[in-house]
Amino acid sequence: MSKQPPVIAVVGATASGKTALGVQIAQAYGGEVVSADSMQLYQGLDIATAKPTAAEMQGIPHHLISVLPPEQACSVAEYVEMAREKIAEIHGRGKLPVIVGGTGLYIDSLLDNIQFPDIPADEALRQRLNAEAETLGRTAMRERLMQCDPESAARLHENNLRRIIRALEVYELTGIPLSEHARRSREIPAPWSILRIGIGFADREQQYGRIRLRVDRMVQDGLLDEVREEYASGRRRATAAMAIGYKELLPWLSGAEPAEDGLARVKQETCRYAKRQGTWFRRNSQIEWIMRDTVCDEARFFEMCQKMIAKWDAL
Repeated sequence: MSKQPPVIAVVGATASGKTALGVQIAQAYGGEVVSADSMQLYQGLDIATAKPTAAEMQGIPHHLISVLPPEQACSVAEYVEMAREKIAEIHGRGKLPVIVGGTGLYIDSLLDNIQFPDIPADEALRQRLNAEAETLGRTAMRERLMQCDPESAARLHENNLRRIIRALEVYELTGIPLSEHARRSREIPAPWSILRIGIGFADREQQYGRIRLRVDRMVQDGLLDEVREEYASGRRRATAAMAIGYKELLPWLSGAEPAEDGLARVKQETCRYAKRQGTWFRRNSQIEWIMRDTVCDEARFFEMCQKMIAKWDAL
C-alpha cells in the first residue's frame, strides 16, 4: 500500500508557543501552516486574537487567517471544509500541511474526518430557542441540553450559547443527540497520516505567567487603540463580542472603569480559557506531548519535536 499523505498538527493552550513551533516545523520539512483558530478566521482585531505577524511567520505561508468578514458566521462544518481544501492544495504543491491552533473542536473535527450530517437550520425553531435563552439564561439552556445530550453538554461551556442552541435544535429536529450524529460521522477514517504534537505545561502557573506577559506585550503593540477603533467603527459583531481581549475592555471604553481593570480581566479570562483548552486536549490519547516549562532550551525543545517526527516516519 502507498503511504497516506502526511499532516502534522501543533496543538495546545493559548500562549504555549504553537505559532513558533509550527513555523519551525514548516521551515524544516517544507511545509505551510493552516490555522485552526476560530477567532483568527475573521478580519480585524489582529492584536486581540494574537494573529501571527509577518515577522513571526518568517516567510512561511499561513492559511485561514483573516479570510472572513466580521459579520459572517462560520460553523465547524464550514471551517472543516475550508481546511480540507487547503490541505489538498498544500499536498498538491508537494508541501507538508502543518495545522496550528487551539480551537479543539475545529482540530478534532478536521483530523477525525468528521462527516457532518446534512441537517438544515430551522429558523423558526432557532428563534424560539434563542428567545427561551433570553428568558431562562444560558445555564438553563445548557442544563436542558444535559437532559437530552449529556455528552455534548459536557464539552460545551455555557457561554457557548450558539453551539448549545444548535445541539438542542438538532435533537428536536431529528430525535437523535448531536453527539450520536458525531459518533456515526467518525466511521470514515481520515485520508492522511497524522502526527499530533501537543505543547503542555507541568506547572500551570508557568503557563499563566506566559499569558500575563503576552497580554502586556499586546498592550505595548497597541491593543487598546485597536479595541477603541473597533468600538468606534460602530460594528457590533458576534465574532468580536466573543473574542477575549475585546469584550473585557468594553467597560473601559464606556468610561465605567480604568483600562487596568479591563486588562486584569483579559488576563483572568485568558487563563480560564487556557485551562479549558488543556482539559480538552488532554482527553486525546493520540497527542504526543512536550512540556514547554520543563524543556526551556529552544534548540532542545525543537530537537525533541524532530525525534517525534522521525519516530512517526510518515515523511
